[in-house]
Amino acid sequence: MSQIGRPPLTGVRVIDFTRVIAGPFCTQILSDMGAEVIKIENPDGGDDTRKGAGPRAGGPTGESHFFMTYNRGKKSVTVDFTKPDGQKIVHKLLETADVVIQNFRPGVLNRYGLNYDALYEKFPKLIYLSISAYGQTGPLSDRPGYDPVLQGESGMMSVNGEANGEGLRHAIAIVDTMTGIHAVAAINAALYARDATGHGTGKGQHIDLALYDTALACLGNMGSYYLVGGDQPKRAGNSHFASAPNGSFETANGKIYMAVANQKLFVDTCKAMGHPEWATDPRFATIAERVANKPLLNRMMEEVLKTDTKENWAQKFRHLPAGPIRTMKEALDEPEVKRRGMLKTYKHNRVGEVPLIGSNYRFSGTPVDDTRPPPSLGEHTEAVLKEIGFGDAEVEALREKKVIG
Repeated sequence: MSQIGRPPLTGVRVIDFTRVIAGPFCTQILSDMGAEVIKIENPDGGDDTRKGAGPRAGGPTGESHFFMTYNRGKKSVTVDFTKPDGQKIVHKLLETADVVIQNFRPGVLNRYGLNYDALYEKFPKLIYLSISAYGQTGPLSDRPGYDPVLQGESGMMSVNGEANGEGLRHAIAIVDTMTGIHAVAAINAALYARDATGHGTGKGQHIDLALYDTALACLGNMGSYYLVGGDQPKRAGNSHFASAPNGSFETANGKIYMAVANQKLFVDTCKAMGHPEWATDPRFATIAERVANKPLLNRMMEEVLKTDTKENWAQKFRHLPAGPIRTMKEALDEPEVKRRGMLKTYKHNRVGEVPLIGSNYRFSGTPVDDTRPPPSLGEHTEAVLKEIGFGDAEVEALREKKVIG
């Protein structure tokens, strides 16, 4: 058995200039992995999502659920880096930093000497990741990035939705989310390239990560379908254009989803439904025949599925690719969610206990630490400034000049 150690990124310091989803999701994962993440926020309100609509922990004047979702375990430091004194604070923080991540529009941080080229000479070990809509260079680099717009522009929306309906966006901010995950991968790779014994360069580098590029990379086989065959992939709603039975089916009390992708699975599914003869029916004997006769097959299956509940069918299909379509309450109340430790209760310093979804990473030797709550605005400003050498009088002077909150 592995000896249990500290989280894998213990000792890594991250200076986080990001807001909203993609960047904060990345730095939350880095924090779970043990990095010290210092979130730099505008003293006048902080991250935009602090003001987001929807439920607020602690009531109407409490903390936004949106902000709480993506900022677990960070230190919030309020600094107005548009002022020279604020830039000095950032430079002092960078003396011991390993990573900077920012998602301002290209060129914004150049005005304050906080872009990669301006910092490289003084901080050559710094890994600097920029998230933008369309990359740091090129004719579209000055455009802002909004997840649903990028879903539309990348072609992603064209393959999502009902066959005879319009293209639909994914309800989850999928481009932002995937960009955050790719940002974690890129930063870890850059840390390895810098520090790996024997072949590390010892130098940091700049990583240019674009939401648009990420959306294109996530097209997967749908993109290849067009590139190889020359045709637009067809929307299929909850079904699949090249597989059957594959889709949502009514039961006695709701729907289940089935994704029966090969012949063996179809044979086993027919047996589990009490109709083994379907597997040898000439209309359904091969994938091609099942796709050609999909409406008939779906009707026959649904007649049987309506005779029992989705929970009971889930048990009968335990070892098959099928499961109940749950509401959010049903999903998060599921006992397996608790057994896996995916739900956490955090004690926030301002609003008390807050339930949130925790980390999905499970390391056997260096477990993550997803136990620390999201910060209130500026919660750690004074402590962090004193840690890097600012005295009480200096902190108070910075506060009077509105450099810090």
